[in-house]
Amino acid sequence: MNLAEKTSEKLQGELKVMKVITRALIGVLGALFLFCVYGLLTNEDNTFFISMIVVPIVLGAIIPLNYAEMKKIKTQLESQKSTDLNSNLQV
Repeated sequence: MNLAEKTSEKLQGELKVMKVITRALIGVLGALFLFCVYGLLTNEDNTFFISMIVVPIVLGAIIPLNYAEMKKIKTQLESQKSTDLNSNLQV
């Protein structure tokens, strides 16, 4: 479904869910990254931590995509809000 076809309530709900998911993703990936760095600094056998540090780095690419999608939703909400204001002024 296109963003223009969704109601403002549905868009606001999607925006709220995306914010929560993005924050949780940042928290989990940050904790995993710090865990891997700590493991690399303290353990002699680094093979596990070297292979695991790739995961937060690669999955971190999702975060800018989420912010871009949130920006699109905010733009659509502002567009709908201005359309609603214009229609109320004309009545």
